[in-house]
Amino acid sequence: MGRFNNHILLYRLSLKIVELFSMIRVLVAKPGLDGHDRGAKVVARGLRDAGFEVIYTGLHQTPEMVVTAALQEDVDVIGLSILSGAHVGLVTAIQDEMKKQDFQKPIFVGGIIPEEDAKTLKDHGVDAVFGPGSTIKDIVEKIKQISQ
Repeated sequence: MGRFNNHILLYRLSLKIVELFSMIRVLVAKPGLDGHDRGAKVVARGLRDAGFEVIYTGLHQTPEMVVTAALQEDVDVIGLSILSGAHVGLVTAIQDEMKKQDFQKPIFVGGIIPEEDAKTLKDHGVDAVFGPGSTIKDIVEKIKQISQ
């Protein structure tokens, strides 16, 4: 009986290890001078609660800082929270820095982004744009989809 229990414990431990190493790693960044981070923190916590590993950069990140953090943390997806209205310029600068570093990862953007700008962002390679009223469930499902 003891030997059987050891096998069960080892099996459960191996499942936990697989689960840990298969967690989707998401960088949530606040690029630019925007000082409003409540939404980013809500999304970060919701993603964590959904089983993602979340790295939150804090406020006032430059495009170089965002890309460096994404590289150092070996993330699967980059999330950008931008409420300043500078979303197109900041995302473009981050994408340029990623190209310079020969680094490609899916990007999603959240904030108050006009429909026309959301289309522009998507046309330029952003995988998803989330505005006010987006649910954590929708964000989680999209990240699962784009991280594969």
